[in-house]
Amino acid sequence: MANNMASDSDTRYPDIEIYLATIDRASLDAWLGETLNAEPLAPAGKQKWRTRGTLEGHEIPVLWMEKAADGFSSLWFDSAFTPWESDQDCALAAAAHLGCKVRCSLGGWQPGDDPDRFLEIMPDGSQAAIDWPDSKG
Repeated sequence: MANNMASDSDTRYPDIEIYLATIDRASLDAWLGETLNAEPLAPAGKQKWRTRGTLEGHEIPVLWMEKAADGFSSLWFDSAFTPWESDQDCALAAAAHLGCKVRCSLGGWQPGDDPDRFLEIMPDGSQAAIDWPDSKG
């Protein structure tokens, strides 16, 4: 589904990070395999997993960190060549496919933005802006 709305940026995000509520590795492996032709996640340290996907000839490093914050894991795609233009696009796809609650930034962060404001997307596609303070602070 193309996003035809005007945005404050005409460029793709340089990387994508989303936060997943309770998800098992097998489901995540299946989605990453389908979406990015990625191998299953491999251990990369305590509660960290890595893989690499490819899309249109571009390699896409992926890092999944379990228990990143308040019952959510972090999924980071270190590439501008993902199938998604923004964190929100990825979060919508993940929530729908994985059937879990997903959180992401409200948009490209700028100095002065509230770092505790996130978008929460439910598996049915409903979404709302929420306050999600940094629990590590």
